[in-house]
Amino acid sequence: MFKWGLRKTEKPHDAVERLEGNLPRHVAIIMDGNGRWAERRGLPRFVGHRAGMKTVREIIRAAREIGIEVLTLYAFSTENWKRPREEVDFLMRLPQEYLLTDLPELIENNVRVCVLGDVNGLPRHTLEAVERAMRETAHNTGMVVNFALNYGSRAEITHAVRRIAEEVKAGRLDPADIDENRVAAALFTADLPDPDLLIRTSGELRISNFLLWQIAYTELWFTEVCWPDFTVAHFHEALRDYQSRTRRYGAVKP
Repeated sequence: MFKWGLRKTEKPHDAVERLEGNLPRHVAIIMDGNGRWAERRGLPRFVGHRAGMKTVREIIRAAREIGIEVLTLYAFSTENWKRPREEVDFLMRLPQEYLLTDLPELIENNVRVCVLGDVNGLPRHTLEAVERAMRETAHNTGMVVNFALNYGSRAEITHAVRRIAEEVKAGRLDPADIDENRVAAALFTADLPDPDLLIRTSGELRISNFLLWQIAYTELWFTEVCWPDFTVAHFHEALRDYQSRTRRYGAVKP
């Protein structure tokens, strides 16, 4: 099921602090609209990306305070390499800047940082920053924050199939034993629950090659609000909408 969230002209509820009842364990977000946010203001696209980092910081804090177990943020896709070189270079510096500033806070708050995607395809300075964050938070037991960097779901599934094929070729796996659990265990998200709620900002109604296997029964929530304008109040609005739904997983409503 999917649902529209707030339009650009609408305001979220004021009582953002009261969230009780059933909450999603895992929230995934397609953080879209940074470039358009800047262009509408006559600004370079990189200004929008930097403004979007402020939103990342606020939503991570809010998710932790609410009690979300896993937060997955779509930061850079395998298709994003097609953007202008200057924009790509800027985007590759953002994780380094963010983690340099915020890693102490993440450690203090028991947050574990993970990365989904082909990290070997990242520039060295980006890779070193994310590896340091993963290493220094590896033993934290609180909320997991996944940054999807150089991530594409088709590539992830292809990688999983290749791993399984290698096990079969080596005689360690009988093809008859390949099932959904075996495939899921070969994905980047092997140790994580599937997303319960997927949020996409900026008004686009598509998944953009994000967690295609994992979102089979995920609730979808779209908003026209661009990512730099997405607030904690908007986040709470999405969570409240999730709480109002009945998840049937293909079954008939009782």
